[in-house]
Amino acid sequence: MTRPHRRTTGRSQRPRRAAILLGSLLLLVAAGLPAAAVERQASESNTQTTADQDYPLPGLVTGDLRAHDPSMIRTPQGYRLFATHDGVQLRTSPDRVDFQRNPAALSAIPEWVYSRNSGGDVWAPDISFHNGTYWLYYAASSFGSNNSAIGLATSQTAEPGSWQDRGVVYSTTTSADHNAIDPSLLVVGNDWWLSFGSHWSGIKMIRIDPATGMRHGSDRTVHNLASRPSAGGAIEAPYILERGGDFYLFVSFDRCCAGTDSTYRIMVGRADSPTGPYYDRNGTPMLGGGGTQILGSHRNVIGPGGQSVLRDTDGDLLVYHYYDANNSGIERLGVNLLGWDDQGWPYVY
Repeated sequence: MTRPHRRTTGRSQRPRRAAILLGSLLLLVAAGLPAAAVERQASESNTQTTADQDYPLPGLVTGDLRAHDPSMIRTPQGYRLFATHDGVQLRTSPDRVDFQRNPAALSAIPEWVYSRNSGGDVWAPDISFHNGTYWLYYAASSFGSNNSAIGLATSQTAEPGSWQDRGVVYSTTTSADHNAIDPSLLVVGNDWWLSFGSHWSGIKMIRIDPATGMRHGSDRTVHNLASRPSAGGAIEAPYILERGGDFYLFVSFDRCCAGTDSTYRIMVGRADSPTGPYYDRNGTPMLGGGGTQILGSHRNVIGPGGQSVLRDTDGDLLVYHYYDANNSGIERLGVNLLGWDDQGWPYVY
């Protein structure tokens, strides 16, 4: 039985800006960043305008940063960042700061992709590690279409060219009322769940067989998690994080992929079951368009979204893309640590 959700009003107290900045600088020093880079981050953070203080600048990252829909994992060899396009873009980093482009994760595009995207493009990867295997879910579609499919590739090392495609996990056609893109795997004990969705009737979830990573053979239920019936269906990119027995559904609202005209923003809701129901902090159901904003456009950061969360040694890291108003509106990797307030709601710092 679902227990009543915890309803709160107003904004809870957040840590003071100085404490947040100090924590960020200590993280950069611990990562082995040069002193000059640490000083530059401090200077940039201190010049943030009053209107932007609720949304700090992204943490310092360098190297090849033009990544859409990033998903990151820490391996024994360092960090691996997967992103949309080019056979699943793959970047490596020894310290979570400097990222270098590597050959594509997929050495060849599977044939099933071309019936959904004639150019063989693949989108929105989701990386995780379970039972000694790396699991990479990703999608094939084209803009404005729900002739889409979610596929799976696996690897023992997560290195370029090591991935074996396992085929289609779930698909939709133009007659469907939802869209099979933007996959994200949630593992809770022995239960595996895949959330996905973009526009149409919103965010969905299916059960996954842990032995294969494919759709469960007997439980074929498609759960409804979130939608935006009064906003043209503009919700996508789900990611679910379990914390303290609660489940947090992160989604992107509004318009992606339009440079400085993008209106993407990152929203969150909470439930006590993976399958929901999810509510925002004001008690509005996410199935009715609810969602609490935790990151939106500010200063040169335009349209942040396409998010995932990495649970790292120093905390939970929000990983996302945005469009840089200071650099012709190109896409860039954004990272911020997540804090948790006294009501159990996340915020970025």
